Amino acid sequence: MARVEALTVLLSCHFLLARFSNGELLEMSEELTGGGTFRRGTNSEQHIQTWRQIQASVKRQAYLNLHSMDFQLPAKYGINLFSHLSPEQFRDIYLRAWPEVAPKYNMTKHGRPGSERYLPRFDWREHGAVGPVQNQQSCGGCWAFSVVAAIEAVHVKDGGKLQDLSVQQVIDCDYKSQGCNGGSTVSALEWLKQTKEKLVNETEYPYKAETGLCRVFPQLYGGVSVKDYTAFDFSGQEELMMERLVDWGPLVVIVDATSWQDYLGGVIQHHCSSRHANHAVLIIGYDTTGEVPFWIVRNSWGTSWGNGGYVYVKMGDNMCGIADTVAGVFL
Repeated sequence: MARVEALTVLLSCHFLLARFSNGELLEMSEELTGGGTFRRGTNSEQHIQTWRQIQASVKRQAYLNLHSMDFQLPAKYGINLFSHLSPEQFRDIYLRAWPEVAPKYNMTKHGRPGSERYLPRFDWREHGAVGPVQNQQSCGGCWAFSVVAAIEAVHVKDGGKLQDLSVQQVIDCDYKSQGCNGGSTVSALEWLKQTKEKLVNETEYPYKAETGLCRVFPQLYGGVSVKDYTAFDFSGQEELMMERLVDWGPLVVIVDATSWQDYLGGVIQHHCSSRHANHAVLIIGYDTTGEVPFWIVRNSWGTSWGNGGYVYVKMGDNMCGIADTVAGVFL
């Protein structure tokens, strides 16, 4: 409820008229400085706190944009649906994936992908394997969204039809994680492998954005189950990771998404560290045809965030720790 009220304040202030270019503020609604935005009343302290957090966001975004000026295809940072949150609030609500340490991928031991040379560009959306971007809302279930989206895509890759499988089922039933309070992609895949749990359709087990009691379906009930999975550290081997994306299907990864709070579009190329994983997403493709090669990443924060719900992350530098823990799913 507080989040809805804060967003109402943000919109009523017309702060979305604020625009940035190269870190410089170009336009700002006069209503913010006219003294009438925050009237005295029961919510005045909350409004003032929200305004202070927006001011802090403006400064942070200007700093990020300033340091993007010298890059090709730079990421842009600015006012979005998370600008009313402090970094601590943003982290506590949305960055709930647990970090995992995966073994280093070894070509000698694990084999080289089937293709001798990777394709310069690949996108699983063009193969009908990726559904619409979803919105986890205020539930810290990114770990479940990424895993379920991977299962949906691999099901298509293996000859099935694209389905909206139940994220809520994973959030409620995976006893290895903590529902909306956080979880692990690797543990979720291990749970699915061990239990042979069949994921049912979203319509049969709809998303509620909160942790609930696990609903159990009969063994003969239809659904999609996981036979196996793999998780490796591909840092320093992102070309191999590209080939695995084509061979295995979309890849579940855990990243440091701290700076994604302010992301509007473009290719993230700085201020995004590795080894501090806190958010789970799905890599659905890549593009190496331009001056800046990048991963195409599907997020779970709705379509109003980023590039219609997607984010582009530079390839080759383990940006955001995108290659540290990479999981593939097998059905």
